[in-house]
Amino acid sequence: MKRRILFTGGSGKAGRHAVPWLVNAGYEVHNLDLVPLDSPGVTNLIADITDSGQAFNALSMHRDFPDLDAGRGVGVQPFDAVVHFAAIPRILIKPDNETFRINTMGTYNVIEAAVKLGIRKIIVASSETTYGVCFAEGHRDFHQFPLEEDYDVNPMDSYGLSKVVNEKTARAFAERSGFDIYALRIGNVIEPDEYEKFPTYFANPEMRKRIAWSYIDARDLGQICHLCIEKDGLGYQVFNAANDTVSANTPSKELAKRFFPTVPFTREIGEYEGLLSNRKIREVLGFKEEHDWRKYVKV
Repeated sequence: MKRRILFTGGSGKAGRHAVPWLVNAGYEVHNLDLVPLDSPGVTNLIADITDSGQAFNALSMHRDFPDLDAGRGVGVQPFDAVVHFAAIPRILIKPDNETFRINTMGTYNVIEAAVKLGIRKIIVASSETTYGVCFAEGHRDFHQFPLEEDYDVNPMDSYGLSKVVNEKTARAFAERSGFDIYALRIGNVIEPDEYEKFPTYFANPEMRKRIAWSYIDARDLGQICHLCIEKDGLGYQVFNAANDTVSANTPSKELAKRFFPTVPFTREIGEYEGLLSNRKIREVLGFKEEHDWRKYVKV
């Protein structure tokens, strides 16, 4: 039987590319969102995960009509993993307290339901905003480069703070259950049609300094989710989810020197190596990017 994945937020910018990637990898994917995803092989359920009852039911009910064919007494077929991307995606969409409430309570409810139902693999979407600069008031320096997972995260905004809380929630449930719960600090998500914007970014590198010129191709993010599902036994982990290089045609150290001249480097980096480092997912998960921006943008 195909492994069953419950994916929350699959209709969003990242999910609508990551979900097809997982389907193509051989999984049955059930999308849980406020709006359905029209994608081959994907089933949908409309639910509000800030309601704990809806979250628990969504993870413990039949996925589609064929599930009924097994007959009475067989019961609901369980999910093998949960990938949780559903969230308010940034500040300035809803009031700050509502962004915080939806993101933190939604994550708590999904993880709690998954753990109580015995789903031993849970992947949650964290964010590059946890590093504290993306939505900061005015200019703010990073502590150090490259940005790696042991960084002292310190956002001042409601969205970044919600992601820090979600990481702590994930860790708490991993501690009590012994299950694998991996948090992905996702860089700026780039869809295929957005590469046309890169020449403008190259000409104006200050446009992307708040995100340290990071990016993750949405399709490569699907690969990262796949690798997380397949890699067992790590307990609680945080992974930066980013492509290998900066989204600029200027070397990484030149960007840092120009825009963050006082920020120290903790190690040597490659000429264009991402300042939001993906070294951990390459070394631990075996990530190999398929969608370097250079495939789509002429320099």
